[in-house]
Amino acid sequence: MVFLAPLDGYHADRYQLRNLKPQDKLYKVNDRDGLYVAITPAGSISFRYNYSINGRQATLTFGRYGVGGITLSEARERLNEAKKLVAAGNSPAKEKARDKARVKDAETFGAWADKWLRGHQMTDSTRDMRRSIYERDLKARFGNLKLNEITHEDLRTLTDAIVARGAPATAVHVREVVLQVYRWAIERGQKVENPADMVRPTTIARFEPRDRALTPDEIGLMYHIERIAPRRLYVPRRACCC
Repeated sequence: MVFLAPLDGYHADRYQLRNLKPQDKLYKVNDRDGLYVAITPAGSISFRYNYSINGRQATLTFGRYGVGGITLSEARERLNEAKKLVAAGNSPAKEKARDKARVKDAETFGAWADKWLRGHQMTDSTRDMRRSIYERDLKARFGNLKLNEITHEDLRTLTDAIVARGAPATAVHVREVVLQVYRWAIERGQKVENPADMVRPTTIARFEPRDRALTPDEIGLMYHIERIAPRRLYVPRRACCC
């Protein structure tokens, strides 16, 4: 048996949804415009929408309510998008399945970084410098992750660690590489957010202003010097006659 009850939209998130208790069988609590929450005997609460397309009934699950899930307002926003798809003759459930399949088959950050390094127009010295940055600081951390798995928090943690080891310039360049790789992927149809957009260079490190900006070749040279900086350089002195 399925029990139905109306949701009070104003108080639903704060009071009603938090107090929904599981019963012996799955039951539903209606919201509006076809949106409802389903409560399982195990206590799971999910937002769902039943619709009909081409004479067939279908159910779309927007997500679970609770920690790590979505809110009622977010579910209502997704409902509006789903209704637009239905009005256009498309099944939102099938679109969701296709999106999941695309994410599953999506290439890794490492694959996109390689495409960008090979295909983006830049000088050879800049390419070598950026490839070196990727190999040293990004490959192990992000190389095997999908684009949608890397967050701005992940990037912030990485740049903070690089700054902590005394390489602020490298941290800024790491952020730039991530920014450009994501832009390259997004321009080629990947529907992901760019984590570097929320990690501004000025929040990573600040540098004293100079009379002019460094050229890519100069930046590459500085990066090379930074890599060998911990090593002691031996400079022979000229012999003097006394």
